Amino acid sequence: MHQQLKHAILPQTTHDELARQAFVNTLRTHIGSQINSKVYEIYEKQVAPRFKQEHERLPQDRFEVRAAMGDNLLYAWSSALKRTSQEVMWESVESSIERQIDDLVTKYQQLCHGDQVNPQPRLGSLTLDADFTIPKYQTMVDIHCMPGGYHTDRMANDITAGALYDRGVYLYVQGRLGPLNDGLGQALVHNYLKVQHSEWQPKRILDLGCTAGHSTLPYVDAYPDAEVYAIDIGASTLRYAHARAEDLGKRVHFSQQNAECTNFADGYFDLIVSHLLLHEIPGFAIRNVFQECDRLLAPGGLMAHLDAPLYKDMKPFQAFVSDWETANNNEPFWSAMRDLDLEASAIEAGFAADKVIPTFIPLFMPTAVQSQEKSSSQADKPVARSFGSRGSWYVFAAQK
Repeated sequence: MHQQLKHAILPQTTHDELARQAFVNTLRTHIGSQINSKVYEIYEKQVAPRFKQEHERLPQDRFEVRAAMGDNLLYAWSSALKRTSQEVMWESVESSIERQIDDLVTKYQQLCHGDQVNPQPRLGSLTLDADFTIPKYQTMVDIHCMPGGYHTDRMANDITAGALYDRGVYLYVQGRLGPLNDGLGQALVHNYLKVQHSEWQPKRILDLGCTAGHSTLPYVDAYPDAEVYAIDIGASTLRYAHARAEDLGKRVHFSQQNAECTNFADGYFDLIVSHLLLHEIPGFAIRNVFQECDRLLAPGGLMAHLDAPLYKDMKPFQAFVSDWETANNNEPFWSAMRDLDLEASAIEAGFAADKVIPTFIPLFMPTAVQSQEKSSSQADKPVARSFGSRGSWYVFAAQK
């Protein structure tokens, strides 16, 4: 795993902290490459044939696969290891942040406000809402087992949630989203927008559910003349995102808002995007988000939501493996979203049926990642890999 880019607000690790995080990475690699492959082998050679003998057919969905795999000890062991590695991963990052939280808060204040002697000129902006109500569907469980979820404030000017997400996500995907964790935004920009709408230059762009701003910043570079806005529910996450963007020299206007109902004017945006937001919210919230996108988009504007593939596009065993996130990893809406009829929801929200455009795109791999996996002669080309459930990401788009 190559090194994460060390911007000013990124938590710094001691030797022992880095060693602990490296152990988690090695454990996750072992689970993925050694144990999970044997689970699939057992399914193919033992479980599926036994099921076929009993039912005269193979399992047709993830529920039947789960029932058939339920008493398999290797799968149970694999599942326990995956859950444990998830918890240890967050703990390895959280303990590092707790050690330096006062320094990180000071850095946030310096990056975003400066001091009386040297006031810091800001590129973008941050607007927080002291009366904001976090949706109950986010407070009822720590999503992804991330302590405190995306929203918890632990102290004045807290940035813990953002710092935890920034470093934690890097470890979770083992660096495959690149040194800036921006592979999702890069994928949507370069493998979809720049391909399907190559000449388009949106004037205002909104990123829904931006968290630490990983996927937001590629739009600043891709559309330098556009105004880029980003919203999320967590003040701690947004403070971190703002400081990170300022340090990286990217002008973004962050605000604390619920994507279901924002305070922007009708028709204000040309492009609205999200990156893995849909599977973090329940079905009714997705419908509300689509309605809000319809309200916010100017005529001819586009919404594009990048997420994991729907289960109808996956084989039963693949869907079963993916469903582990809901069954065991505090992802309550991960599977529910992937069973939804998103096209019907978009049409109900006001989009014309012929303007609803679902598709698949490959994962964008930044050069630093590609160069480790391919020859240098190929290292400048985006490639697909099996990080998404089909080796690709699902994009649900609709035009106003």
